[in-house]
Amino acid sequence: MTVTHSPSPDAVRDFLAEAEEILEELAAQLADLADMAEGGSWDPDLLNAIFRGAHSLKGVAGMFGFSTVAEVAHNTENLLDWLRMGKVSLTSQVMELLFRSSRLLTTLLRATADATLDQHRDEIAAHADAIATCLAPPTSGGAPGVTPGQLGLPESILGALTEYEEHRLRENIGQGRQLCLIHTSFDLGTFDQELGGLTEQLKGYGELISTLPSMGENSQTNIDFELLLGSLRPLAELQELLAGKVVAITCYGGSAGDATSVVAPALQHAPELSPTPAAGVTSPAVSSQETPPSAVVPLPDEGPSAKSMTSTVRVDIGKLDELMNIVGELVLAHSAIAAIANRMRAEGFSRMAIDLGKAAKGLERRLADLQNGVMAIRMIPLGQLYEKMSRIVRTIAREQGKKIELKLFGAETELDKLIVEHIADPLMHIIRNAIDHGIEPAERRQALGKDERGTVRLSSYQRGNHVVIEVEDDGSGIDLAKVKQKALSKGLLHDASPVSDRDALELIFLPGFSTADRITDLSGRGVGMDVVRTNIAAVSGMVDVETWPGLGSRFTIVLPITLAIIKALIISCAGRTYALPITSVVESLLLAPADIRTIENREVINLREATLPLLRLDRFLAVERIDAPLEQYVVVVGAAEKRLGLVVDDLQGQQDIVIKPLGDIFRSIRGISGAADLGDQRTILVLDAGGIITEMMRAGG
Repeated sequence: MTVTHSPSPDAVRDFLAEAEEILEELAAQLADLADMAEGGSWDPDLLNAIFRGAHSLKGVAGMFGFSTVAEVAHNTENLLDWLRMGKVSLTSQVMELLFRSSRLLTTLLRATADATLDQHRDEIAAHADAIATCLAPPTSGGAPGVTPGQLGLPESILGALTEYEEHRLRENIGQGRQLCLIHTSFDLGTFDQELGGLTEQLKGYGELISTLPSMGENSQTNIDFELLLGSLRPLAELQELLAGKVVAITCYGGSAGDATSVVAPALQHAPELSPTPAAGVTSPAVSSQETPPSAVVPLPDEGPSAKSMTSTVRVDIGKLDELMNIVGELVLAHSAIAAIANRMRAEGFSRMAIDLGKAAKGLERRLADLQNGVMAIRMIPLGQLYEKMSRIVRTIAREQGKKIELKLFGAETELDKLIVEHIADPLMHIIRNAIDHGIEPAERRQALGKDERGTVRLSSYQRGNHVVIEVEDDGSGIDLAKVKQKALSKGLLHDASPVSDRDALELIFLPGFSTADRITDLSGRGVGMDVVRTNIAAVSGMVDVETWPGLGSRFTIVLPITLAIIKALIISCAGRTYALPITSVVESLLLAPADIRTIENREVINLREATLPLLRLDRFLAVERIDAPLEQYVVVVGAAEKRLGLVVDDLQGQQDIVIKPLGDIFRSIRGISGAADLGDQRTILVLDAGGIITEMMRAGG
């Protein structure tokens, strides 16, 4: 069970991209199947789609040489095939085995990317054994029911059915459905579209068991089909649905051998046909004008087109990052050119400076267009992330035995692909906590006068240069007294009496903090909300929480639309220069020392009848200064609903910057999101306003 050869990196990327799409679709369909199975019935077409997905994944894995993934997909395909054929019943155990297959395949895809497939041999073997046990030969039993032959179905039809179609026929008979054999005819030039439209209509009426070609006298211009349908709805509805679209309908049901043959209304408009009737089927004569030869659409002489049906190109995000870095370097080059033009103008080279300045302006416009174009490619709708969260909610709710309704809003809101990938896990943690900690069991909700079905509301919207994502539930809310008690027991607090409710909410983001009384697969291990805040801060985001006892909680995540190229306010403090993303800046003002007051050992100023806490940047960054300037500035920064005034020495203007990561060794440093190069070849640190605000609050602000 190992890869027989070493595929190239390009092949691995192509395989992962293709396989991930298949698996995401497969996971969504499995969730739908589980919902249907809980209701006691399921759609055979859905099961067939899942079967085809597993088959496609097996084929893709085999084509790229990943035999381990292909083997697991093949075993899963076998189980799905037995389900299709009725050899295995769709029990909760089988459903769980299918979910297990989906999770294992996802794990193996990640292991393929990390080249760690060999670490999962035991899990793969256990999965194969579980499916082999499930596919043990079924024991025969039960009284024989009515057979297709007893219903009087024509032997010509029965003999043409595949094994799967014969199984579906018996299932329909067992469910007491009426069987209808529909004979129809289409023009040779348009039969594919017309047959597809008719098939979709019939699927809404019942189960389309089989579609078989048939022979008619006017085969020069038309092609005939026999469609076998099983349904519980009245025949009159079918006649009304198919008025003018079929030649004849023959129904089988009731006592053995009983068949009723009818002609659909408005058949006088159908083409003239004299089909050869199957045994047991009565095909009434139909008169109509013969279709003129000119109505036959000639087939093209050339072969099938090799042109793709879509214009979509799958692009690796790494290539977009590289392209964006190049654009960023061009932006820096433009800044350098603009600075040279300004210096030349100051030194008296006016004519050359004017020409160079005009060229710089033209370059700036083109760079803006290029930057917007690359950004448009990087942006994806959050609806793609919503689909994953929807599957997670259904899976967790099923495991917890809770009834959950997920309401989604703002799926069209767009965000940088890189940021979406970073927030996927934090968002999953928040939703899991909402279901595990927040939403009460159905019995308790009913006792409290609530709907037994809990609600999780996931919404997103754009606010300026930020995207706001909210996760809200209607559960019990966060027990703040319990939070304080847990903090005391863990030594995080020495006295809970002075801790406000607002500060108590901040405790849930401390490392190792959990209010769970027991360890489960979802919670209680002390890992979660601190990781949520850290991951969101890594993309210059901010997370805030509100709670209402007995009514629920709301988590608010505020994120920049992109981290690629951003405008920044260049500031200086204690002889050093820093960049502050303009998306975090609310306003700036000159600091008057007389306006500073001290409340609880913290400097504050009044700003439009509100108290604004101050933070001296040099003290926060532990930078030594020789002397302070006579005039200082306050840069008001904001994240979510929080505001903070950063005291700095000078404001040097705005500039486009490209944030570069500092590496894992500096990841633990709060308040710094990366570094950036300026047009004059200087490298400066980029401040993280959200991280600074969080650190200030954690320090007792």
